Amino acid sequence: MRDLLAERLAGYAPRQLALDYPEAGILVPVTDDHRNPEMIFTLRSENLSTHRGQVAYPGGKRDPGDPSLAATALRETHEEIGLPPDQVQIVAPLSQVMSRYGILVTPYVGVIPGDHPLEPNPHEIESIFRVPLSFFLEDKRERTDALNFLNHTFYVPCYRWERYQIWGLSAVVLVDFLNAVYDARIDLLEPPERG
Repeated sequence: MRDLLAERLAGYAPRQLALDYPEAGILVPVTDDHRNPEMIFTLRSENLSTHRGQVAYPGGKRDPGDPSLAATALRETHEEIGLPPDQVQIVAPLSQVMSRYGILVTPYVGVIPGDHPLEPNPHEIESIFRVPLSFFLEDKRERTDALNFLNHTFYVPCYRWERYQIWGLSAVVLVDFLNAVYDARIDLLEPPERG
């Protein structure tokens, strides 16, 4: 899986936002199953001050001691879901996104073992779940949200997997991944003909 992702992302130029805001690094974890790769998500605890009760990728704000944003993503992933950094093969960054809380987020695609046990940190994470990438490639969105950022409107899909809704910033990162890796052609700048 790592070779496939590295090949597909080799010619991809992630968008950099020239904005001076606090930074965060998140991991976009993909299992190493060639036949049916899955993406790992978390449901954030209701006790948190930001993004509580929302689906998110593991990750968080950069600490002064983090040597890079990729290191931030790995450290936070270990803290949140118990996945050690040595179990993650970072492949490439995706385009930066801005959270509604004024944090500049850099996502990193990482390949992880599908069978490594994951354990939610109860202070931050309510649950961890997996979604087959094939589900997203069918683009069976539940709805489309119109989100405004820097004088642009983005038409962001919301996907439902079991009891979870994947929307907002997580969905923007997901669409960037699907377009870059699988040429899914999900257009965030035009409203969809359906949904």
